[in-house]
Amino acid sequence: MRRYFFDQREGDEMIPDEQGIDLVSLVAMQHEATLALAHLAKDEVRRCTVDAPARRLATNVRDEDGPVLRATFTFEIRRFQ
Repeated sequence: MRRYFFDQREGDEMIPDEQGIDLVSLVAMQHEATLALAHLAKDEVRRCTVDAPARRLATNVRDEDGPVLRATFTFEIRRFQ
């Protein structure tokens, strides 16, 4: 098993994962990163308004050797009228 850390990025703000979790494979890590990003996106999408129409979110995954994966999500609202 390998310990992975899932750092969250909301715009320019980075929220580091200090604990990490042990996972058995890269597939399990990618699945966990996807779930973490979806959870973050669910909360952030509710905050989008015409005055703050876009959000860029990311989950950066690292292990003891360094970066492993980055998953990103961009949500944007555009009004044409």
